Amino acid sequence: MISIDPRNTQAIGFILIPGFALMSFASASEPLRAANLLAGREIYRLSTFSPDGTSAVSSGGVPVPAEPLPGRGSGLGTVFVCAGGSPRDWQYPSVLACLRQLAREGVRIGGISGGPYLLAAAGLLAERDFTIHWEHAPALLEAFPALSPRQARFVIDGNRITCGGGVAPLDMLHVLISERMGADFARRVSDWYLHTEVGEPTAPQRGSLAERYGVYHPGLLSVLEKMEETIEMPLDRTAMARIAGVTPRHLDRLFASHLGSTFLEQYRQIRLRHARRLLEQGPLSISEIAIATGFSSGAHFARAYRSLYGITPGETRRA
Repeated sequence: MISIDPRNTQAIGFILIPGFALMSFASASEPLRAANLLAGREIYRLSTFSPDGTSAVSSGGVPVPAEPLPGRGSGLGTVFVCAGGSPRDWQYPSVLACLRQLAREGVRIGGISGGPYLLAAAGLLAERDFTIHWEHAPALLEAFPALSPRQARFVIDGNRITCGGGVAPLDMLHVLISERMGADFARRVSDWYLHTEVGEPTAPQRGSLAERYGVYHPGLLSVLEKMEETIEMPLDRTAMARIAGVTPRHLDRLFASHLGSTFLEQYRQIRLRHARRLLEQGPLSISEIAIATGFSSGAHFARAYRSLYGITPGETRRA
């Protein structure tokens, strides 16, 4: 654990990438503001930065005043990068250079929502335990195959802090404020926001399979889980039936009665949803995405994609 003197004002910066999620930023910054109010003094000094030094506009169109990126000797103790949208749009060499410089100076570096992708691009997550919003995980894995994010709400690994975003920063800030001001004070801050149930760092980012699919049959859930794990190399119906502990014919009946679809239709939808995320966010070509999602050819992939979404993969990427 990093030793922090609670008597000093700690400077915390947020680098806001245009299109960042306002909820993620607010969930991370508001607890710090409340901590100052409850302490009756400035224990945290907040600054916001943007790549071009002007107001950063959130995904919902709300502008947040910002300064130019911090330079050498900024005095910052911690800097978080907040990013949302598509990693293909995060082409900011100046941000990567800034993060590397801050890291060399010993600044604690964090990423929120899509922010960990930029930490990875800056080379700051090698051999680190980290997480990222589940929506951005496929793009990160394709761009940086040597890295392996964890499905967790947030991860603190020494001087690297990563968080899935959304409301998870409330949980993360509870821990960070406890680290500095003690558990009782952190509890008061969380109560300020009616945040009565502080989530564990390792809690899942998404609802359970049962909640997402509305299915509670254990055999069928095991098959759905395996489908999500084998997108690139799909298993056949017989192999999946063995996993469920039923016959292939009975597996067909389970899909029909619980999901109103067939085994092949459900598997194809899972793979095509993954393909759509890669098209919207990842650097892979369309033919590479076809292979990564288990299709035998680009033409086969394009037909299946258009059948589900009504547009071609190329039109999705252009949009």
